Order: sequence, then C-alpha cells, then structure tokens
Amino acid sequence: MRRSLLASATAGAGLALGLSLVGPGPIVQADVPAPARAVAAAPDPRPNIVAITADDMRVSDLEAMPRLRSLLKQRGTTFARSYATFPLCCPSRASFLTGQYAHNHGVLGNSPPLGGYAGFDASSTAATWLDRAGYQTAFVGKFLNGYGTVRPVSVPPGWDDWHASVDGGHYFETNLFENGVREEHHGPYQTDLYGRIASDVIATRVPRRAPLFLWASFFAPHVGAPRERDDPGIATPAVAPRHHDDFAGRPLRTSSPAFDEADVSDKPRYVRQRSPLTADLRAQMRESYQQRLESLLALDAAVGRIVRTLRRTGELSSTVVLFTSDNGWMMGEHRIHAGKTVVYEPSTRVPLIVRGPGFPAGLTRHQLVGNIDLAPTFADLANTRPRVRVDGISLLPLARRASAAAGRRLVLEAGPRTRTGPMFYTAVRTPRWLYVEYGETGERELYDMRRDPHQLVNRAAGSAYAQERQRLARRLAELRDCAGRGCR
Repeated sequence: MRRSLLASATAGAGLALGLSLVGPGPIVQADVPAPARAVAAAPDPRPNIVAITADDMRVSDLEAMPRLRSLLKQRGTTFARSYATFPLCCPSRASFLTGQYAHNHGVLGNSPPLGGYAGFDASSTAATWLDRAGYQTAFVGKFLNGYGTVRPVSVPPGWDDWHASVDGGHYFETNLFENGVREEHHGPYQTDLYGRIASDVIATRVPRRAPLFLWASFFAPHVGAPRERDDPGIATPAVAPRHHDDFAGRPLRTSSPAFDEADVSDKPRYVRQRSPLTADLRAQMRESYQQRLESLLALDAAVGRIVRTLRRTGELSSTVVLFTSDNGWMMGEHRIHAGKTVVYEPSTRVPLIVRGPGFPAGLTRHQLVGNIDLAPTFADLANTRPRVRVDGISLLPLARRASAAAGRRLVLEAGPRTRTGPMFYTAVRTPRWLYVEYGETGERELYDMRRDPHQLVNRAAGSAYAQERQRLARRLAELRDCAGRGCR
C-alpha cells in the first residue's frame, strides 16, 4: 500500500537527518558518512496543481460562489466556452483523467455494462503520468461511479494519498476508503469534510520536496440524501444546516428564451413529446434551484479554505488552481425540467476557471475547450508527456494567445443504450455551428450558435442551410471515431 503524503513527509524528514526509522526501539544514528558540506537541493520549479471539481454544476450557478469569483475568476483565466464532451458523470471523469473522448476510453455510462469504474482502465492517467514525473499525488472525494462497489476496493495506480468515497450519495454519512482503510464519517457535512481533508493534504505534505497534484472532487450540487420532509418532488441536494433557506427568496431563472420553449416542433422526438411546464412543476423546480445554490455555498467556503491554506503555506503563487464541473444541468430549457446528457448548452457547457502560473489574471478566453484538455494541461504543467494517445490539447497556449486553436472543433457525444448499440447522439461543435446526429432515430439538429445561442431554431431541415449541413456532416463523419491528432 502506498504511503500517505503525511507519512511520506515524516519518513522524508527522518531520511534527511540520516536517521533510521525501521524496526522497534529508539531511533538511532545511521552508519553513513557525514557530508563535507550540506548542499541544499534546488527547489522544483514546476507548479503545484490543485484541481477542484463540482458535480452537475451549471455555468450560471457561479452566482452562488462569491469566494470563487474573487479568488479564482478575478485572479485567473476564465474559459467561457468549456464543454463536457460526454455530459454525464463517469464518462466525463474518465475524460478528465485520460484526455480522451469517451469513444476512445470506453466509459460510456455510469454503471456496467456500459461503463462505471469497472469499465475504466486506470493504468495510464494524469495521476500515473505526474507520479512518474516526480509529483506527489492526492485524491479527495467522489471518484468514478461505482468505485469500491463493483470490484475489490483498492487505491488506483498513481495516487500517493487517497481519500475516496465508497458509498456516495449521502451528504451527512460519508464512507471513505483512505489509504487502505475504510473510515466512516457520521455527521459532518460532506462538502466541509472534503474541504478539510483537501486542506490537510496541502498543509501536511513536505513543502517543495516535490510539487503536488491534488484532485479535490466534490459532490455538490448533485442530488443526494437525506431527502427533506418538504421534498418538492424533484430530487435535490441536501444543504448544510447553516445555509438552509439562504436562497429561499430567489425566483427561478425563467429569462432565457429557451426556458419552457414555446415551439418545439423542430426538435427531436424526445423533446417534442414533452408538455409545457405546469405551475406545480415550476414550483418544484424553484425549490430545486434554491437548494442547488444553497449547497454550493459550502463548496464556495471549501474553495476559500483551500486557497487560504495554499497562501498560509507559502505555496499559492506557485500553484495552478483549476475549477470546473463534470457536466452541466438542465433547468427548464426546451421543456426539460431537470437532468443532463442532452446536447443542449446548459447540459454540455461547464465552468472552467484557472488561476496560477501561465494563466493571466482577469482574462476571458473564447476558444472552444473541453474536459479532454485537462489531462494534457496537467502533463504540460508537469513538463511530462501523456502516456496514452490523448485527444485534447494543453490550455497553456490558449491562455497565452487568443488566436491559438481559434478554429477548433469539438466532438460531443452521449449513449448508447447497449454496449454495441448506436450512440444516443454524436455532434460536432465549431466556433459558430452545432450539428447533431441521433443514432437511433436518424434525426438531425443544426444551430447557428452565433445568431441563435439558445438553440431555438433547428436549421437541419430545408434547403437554406443544406450546404452547411452537408459540410458539417462530412466533418462529423471524420471526427466520430477520431483519436489523437485526428481529433484536432
């Protein structure tokens, strides 16, 4: 079993003093020659990397996180067009770790036989690349869906310090597998617990012995137990008691033209079958919206705690802090009252904010980026190379130059229902267009995202946009099964 960073710190300190830490009895001086003159090792110039992720968070949910906006957004680079290329928890997290589209890493769902942790090859990930490159690696929070429940629980390759949820989903009963030992935490609000552990990882490691790669993976604002007695019907996250009803007066966001879309006759069948949102359903959605924001207040505090710990330890200026979500969430757009996986912007677009060396303060970039770009970025920061064929690119050149990757195209995908069945959809997103093909029904969608950012008018039918539709269909055919450089 690999040692925790705290244990490594203790051992490292002993070895640095020429002490023997092996066996019973008192610590004795090791029989080693004393150096003629102590020579301090040069500090490692590479930055620490702290990745903080939310679960099911919309871009608009940033309204509930003033600390994040102050500490990261105002002092870092915002990637305004960041996408979850497969907007579902487990496939997205696998892309986060590998830099690959789901059609390459093979995790196509949250559970077997389509995917889940049991279907993930953890032998080559950002953790193993950075571990081999000399980084200290640590994980805290929610890993891939099904971790610890569908195979013998163990620490995946590449991680030095491991604190992962085994039976997630309850905000006040958290079962963790921590460096080989199961630990049950009864009572603490889960977001606070993860924030404390992540901060302790930062505070107790050996500063600058080696840079740190930490992934702090939070569950909020995902729905979770316990259900409230006045549960509105739509499942909600559980809120920390101190934040209960903090957003009770906040009205539901209904200003988007896509909210409860009046005319869905040009949408695919699964949308056309939806009825307009009733008053009762809107009331349930409002309660869900308020509790989602309330759950994010604790996550905002955890972000603040992590940044304070980095500052207190003198590591903040040499740390890249990244915040994002595994996917977005629908809140009434196109009559979809809740959920994800669909191709529409609230589901696929996610916040992405990066502070630290290489990412200018107060800057917004508009190139298309995706979760497939995070692992290549981590490798670039660590001055190492990915050891799989990545589909994504590093964000560092994009932060430096607005023209970098300006004409880039992304694949968006979801599905299938069975392992060998057709994908629910595959799509190509360009700086201007979104073109979608549905695998089972053969339906198509085409949106001019420059003129129609809310995806109201499907241009796939008729002759007016036939040339553009054909061009994008050819491009999608090239990218549908792309890998590596062929995806760029």
